[in-house]
Amino acid sequence: MCGIVGYIGFRDAYPIIIKGLHRLEYRGYDSAGVALLDKELKVYKKAGKVDDLEKFVKDIDLKGSIGMGHTRWATHGEPSDRNSHPHSSGNRKLTIIHNGIIENYGVIKETLTAKGHVFKSDTDTEVLIHLIEDIIEQTGLDLREAVRVALNKVIGAYAIVIMSADEPDLLIAARKGSPMVIGVGKGEYFIASDATPIVEYTKNVIYLNDNEIAFVHRDTLLIKNIDNSVQTPYIQELDLKLEMLEKGGYDHFMLKEIYEQPRSIRDCLRGRIYPQLGKVQLGGIKEYTEKLKNVDRIIIIACGTSWHAGLVGEYLIEEYARVPVEVEYASEFRYRNPIITEKDLVIAISQSGETADTMAAIELAKEKGATIFGVCNVVGASIPRTTHAGVYTHAGPEIGVASTKAFTAQVSVLTLIAFYIAQQRGKITQSKLVEYLTELNQIPQLVEQALKCNDHVMEIAARFKDSTNCLFLGRGSSFPVALEGALKLKEISYIHAEGYPAAEMKHGPIALIDDEMPVVVIATQSSSYEKVISNIQEVKARKGHVIAIVTEGDTEVKAMADYVIEIPQTHEAFVPLIATIPLQLLAYHIAVMRGCNVDQPRNLAKSVTVE
Repeated sequence: MCGIVGYIGFRDAYPIIIKGLHRLEYRGYDSAGVALLDKELKVYKKAGKVDDLEKFVKDIDLKGSIGMGHTRWATHGEPSDRNSHPHSSGNRKLTIIHNGIIENYGVIKETLTAKGHVFKSDTDTEVLIHLIEDIIEQTGLDLREAVRVALNKVIGAYAIVIMSADEPDLLIAARKGSPMVIGVGKGEYFIASDATPIVEYTKNVIYLNDNEIAFVHRDTLLIKNIDNSVQTPYIQELDLKLEMLEKGGYDHFMLKEIYEQPRSIRDCLRGRIYPQLGKVQLGGIKEYTEKLKNVDRIIIIACGTSWHAGLVGEYLIEEYARVPVEVEYASEFRYRNPIITEKDLVIAISQSGETADTMAAIELAKEKGATIFGVCNVVGASIPRTTHAGVYTHAGPEIGVASTKAFTAQVSVLTLIAFYIAQQRGKITQSKLVEYLTELNQIPQLVEQALKCNDHVMEIAARFKDSTNCLFLGRGSSFPVALEGALKLKEISYIHAEGYPAAEMKHGPIALIDDEMPVVVIATQSSSYEKVISNIQEVKARKGHVIAIVTEGDTEVKAMADYVIEIPQTHEAFVPLIATIPLQLLAYHIAVMRGCNVDQPRNLAKSVTVE
């Protein structure tokens, strides 16, 4: 969602801030702005892209060694210059940038308006900086204490940075429910929503915890909690390389990340499977071996693509570990009164580790006594720090808003968890594990082979790029792959697409099929192969256009489908890891041919850190 960058030190702040905002563009946004302090506090902001902001300030003197910048994803107030961040206090001496939502801003705004405060935007953020100003004026407190008092009065989520014209050697940063990281340099500090703007300058970072406030000077850093107790910061070293944040010769980050999947899956498996021994080793959850042996139920909570990965995990865990599994949308789970006991295991899946609904669902499950595992990509994110244990996916930074390698990495981890639980509960023989793990170890190579379909997929994309609707069908663990394929297409090409279990087509979607409807069917060799063939015949009888994902060498589906994309043969358990590749490529090429912004699709954000 919104992106935050701050700098205080000995260098010119603007180049660092603007480069940082470009690094954060992947988060999704509709406007951008900067604030700089050099004798006086100056604010520049513009609706549109960071490039538009750069054009707006190109003839302005942008000196100053302290400053901050922001990319806004609209929540309160439409995208516009006046609703862009930073926002200033009434006396123009204070300015703020903010990621999150202040839920009780309406009540606070009414009170402040009655006192004579005048607001220039529709945002909740402007209300917060006016509240801080009002506290200073009414109580005589200094800025540091006024910020702490104000944050005790607001309800909601926030990551904020505040500057003051009267404090040229101070940035104040705070977080609750939204991510915030501080980069530690020599005589300088960096602040950002995530580590991507920081890695170029320092490897040493501090992840702020909820309800912490950082008072950042050029040479010193003080962190307190909202109750005014001093906190000891934990400095971590980033495991992130600058080249990971570049396109590396590809036209788009999404295409690069699709082609990175052989490596990302290999990294996910490395050191965790021993095919010859028939053994899975997951150090992140080994302390909970006894829990896994006795768990009654597993609940998987996630959103979006991660939810689709969770559905694949449900098939695998129930099939091999023989434990009942439920897969829940975190956004729905948190707003009802779910029945959870101490015998339950909750697995929370999130690429960023900062998804607001998933975080809230974790807290709810913890309150009810469940054990919580996290499946996350970003080291040091909030979810890994909140859960009892977990497994990192090791996919590397994913910059494209539409998840690709994150999905296959999550499915890979869930596959490992399924076999690990089966191993601990004695539900699988060692000889079978040898067989399955040997096959799983080959998946990176099979993904490389699947990527060779790119040119053929491009031809199919050219045929269907002007379609207005598309159906995706699959059975068993290929049903979540159908959902994911439909999501990718709608996310980046803006074509309406829906995924269904193939057998459910007769219960409604079949009414949509005509001679203009493309239907993508995952028809690989599996236990439901004959049933899928029947579904394809039903589509063809209604003149639908069938694009079939089939196992290499298939002849039966090839004889009836309009277009066939072959993928390497693998065990049925691992088909989702291979079958998703051509669907990612299909969505990508259709979007490019339609002239869409593949890496930054409209209205979307990479990490949904607000409700």
